Amino acid sequence: MTTTRPTDVTAPTRAPQGRDRYFDLLRAVALFRVVFYHLMGWAWLPVAFPSMGVMFALAGNLMARSLGKRPAPEVVRGRLRRLLPPLWMLGAVGVTGMLLAGWGPDDEGHPGWWWLHLTFWILPLSDPPYGENLPGVHGLIADGWAVDLAVPLWYIRAYLWFVLLSPLLLRALRAAPWPTVLAPIALSAALEFGAVSVPSWRLDSNLSDLGAFGACWLLGMAHQEGVLRRLPRYVVPSLAPAVAGFGLWYALTHGFEAGHDLDDMPFAQSLWSFAAVLLLLHLSPSWSEWPRPLRRWDRLVTLLNSRAVTIYLWHNVCIDVVEALWDRLWGIAWLEENTPWLLENPWSQLPFVWLLTALCVVCFGWVEDLAARRGPRLWPDGRTGGHRA
Repeated sequence: MTTTRPTDVTAPTRAPQGRDRYFDLLRAVALFRVVFYHLMGWAWLPVAFPSMGVMFALAGNLMARSLGKRPAPEVVRGRLRRLLPPLWMLGAVGVTGMLLAGWGPDDEGHPGWWWLHLTFWILPLSDPPYGENLPGVHGLIADGWAVDLAVPLWYIRAYLWFVLLSPLLLRALRAAPWPTVLAPIALSAALEFGAVSVPSWRLDSNLSDLGAFGACWLLGMAHQEGVLRRLPRYVVPSLAPAVAGFGLWYALTHGFEAGHDLDDMPFAQSLWSFAAVLLLLHLSPSWSEWPRPLRRWDRLVTLLNSRAVTIYLWHNVCIDVVEALWDRLWGIAWLEENTPWLLENPWSQLPFVWLLTALCVVCFGWVEDLAARRGPRLWPDGRTGGHRA
């Protein structure tokens, strides 16, 4: 972190050389933590590393960088082009499976609305519909698979809205940096304490996510614009722990536990994620090359970044498949009698979850390449010229 500079906030400061590698590492760790959390379900994991806040911050940084170089309509179209085709692939497989399992217009009680809501699988301005009580396939996929497939799509919906609002957010950020960055936290507080009442649950979901993670997106934009570098070096290390402590205190006093963690507490989430992201962006080392201990992870980090959307969209289905297969192992008498610890321990499932996720990367990840107008690759780990689809 450099000393305070009288840099004009309206002129984006050149990114330090090598910062992208630090950001790639953050994104890879965030993605791994998401998969780990959805398998283990430990409430402390989102506290140890607030993956969603980090991912929104990195996306906001990239969006601000793009808006500084190209016209806003072109940037927004490019972001949507990269985001939506992987979702369409998931919808083609998932919605087809739900229809074959008996899901249909009568499930929501309003057949006309059901057909309209299906369009959210094409443009997710709100949560797409899904079958909540669909049976699984015995021995292949667990019950509730449709819920596990569709519920994480809140991130895609929130990402879409942030992209659409980014030209306005960047203009506001340049005009009034810190009031703009802190406005989402104020919105989250207003929703939490009843100062703002929202009649529609769809609108409430959008506003809740904007309040919980909007400050992280804006921090990413502010970092790219040079706003954070204008602060004295002692401000962030002094302020961020206090904000994080208040957010954690609020969570602990409002039922923080397994099954009710930060993901269910938007206000606490907004404070904790804001503080963590602020510290991580404050550190932001300039790496001209990977530090020696991290060089061995270069290909893995490259792969996770190249297939971040695919991994996020498909990993929950992979978890369901592994859990269904694990349940079948209880039918093997020798395993049940001699290794019950193996069958009960989710750690033993983790390698197989990643194995299936890797299979999804091979089967569906090439869509991300087509969306980015690149030649499709099966395994884009950074090796030149190999593994073309």
